[in-house]
This record gives sequence, C-alpha cells and structure tokens, in this order.
Amino acid sequence: MVDNSHRRRAASFRELTVWQFAMDLAVEIYAVSGRFPRDERFGLTAQLRRAAVSVAANIAEGNARHSRAEYRHFVSVAHGSVAEIETELSLAERLRFAEGDELSKVRALSDSISRMLTNLRRSLHD
Repeated sequence: MVDNSHRRRAASFRELTVWQFAMDLAVEIYAVSGRFPRDERFGLTAQLRRAAVSVAANIAEGNARHSRAEYRHFVSVAHGSVAEIETELSLAERLRFAEGDELSKVRALSDSISRMLTNLRRSLHD
C-alpha cells in the first residue's frame, strides 16, 4: 500500500495511513510481547514496546513540525525504530519467545510501514 497522504500536509497526523499502521503495529507488539517470559519484562519486552511506540510518536511529532527538514528528521527516527523492532523480533524468535507464525502479521506491518516511511521521506525532499 502506498501512503499518498504526504502529498499535502495532513491537517492531523491521524489522517496519515503510515501513522494508522504504526498504531496497529504497536498494538500487535504489545500482544506478542505480552507472551514473553516474565523475567523479560524489563528487558526485551520493554525495549520492543518502546520502539513500537516510538514509530507512531515520531511520525506524529514530525507532522506537527513547521519545516520539511524537521519532519524528515522525525520520519528518519521512526524508520530507525522500525529497524530496531525487526531486530528485536528476530532475537525474540531465536530465543524462542515467539514463533514465526505469530510474528508474520507483525513483520508484514513492519515491512509496509518501512516502505511508507521511505516514500514519505523521499517526498519531503521535493
């Protein structure tokens, strides 16, 4: 899916498809990480959840900024958080905290968001 909402400055970040997907990703991350071992509550679980919240939060903050350069910066930070999530999910899978099947929806969302953020960042260079 292509997020064309960046063509004009959205009146609200809530209008952005990429923000909506990022919110869905955070919900899924909370569900998956809620099944991690209790002793990971302050480790991988917390780190993964912080990164998931960071994606949507940085999209929103960037959209609220007054310059394209600032917006681009926050989109870049959000993109970095997506990469962090992907790494942490791979580690969770290797540690057998989660299985590939339960991670497939999260990974699909993550991939879509990554592509949308790339397109959004490119459009902000125009």
